[in-house]
Amino acid sequence: MAESKNTKLIAPNKKARHDYFVIETYEAGIELFGTEVKSIRRGQVNLKDSYCFIDKGELFVSGVHISPYEQGNIFNRDPMRIRRLLMHKKEIMKLLGMIGQQGYTLVPLSMYFRDSRVKLEIGLCKGKKLYDKRDSAAERQANRDIERSVKTFNTRSNRGELD
Repeated sequence: MAESKNTKLIAPNKKARHDYFVIETYEAGIELFGTEVKSIRRGQVNLKDSYCFIDKGELFVSGVHISPYEQGNIFNRDPMRIRRLLMHKKEIMKLLGMIGQQGYTLVPLSMYFRDSRVKLEIGLCKGKKLYDKRDSAAERQANRDIERSVKTFNTRSNRGELD
């Protein structure tokens, strides 16, 4: 996600980066109704277990849960409905060719506001195997241990305990 002053993160999909290798990321607009936007502004969004697919040259997202707006009465929509994503046709065709390859899929990585518009960051991903997930966890733990050791060493050397 390209950071700017007018970008506000709404909902990250932490599980996606745990389960997939992200090859490329893309930004897409999302087609919403008014009460859905109001609910998103309250942060009532869940991207877990969501995925994107291409049908008849259009890009859709499924599995995104946007809770119904409490004051929305009859205008509320189904929280789990399939929503259309807005991208250029050339980008969609490029993605279609890439997900045709074995093992690639489109996964929503985060939802955010860019100025006043809701955007969805989608990633072209390849699934991780169980041993890849273990390697990632071991690498994170090793980095934490190194940082902890460096911090302890720096603290002790500043106090003069290592002389």
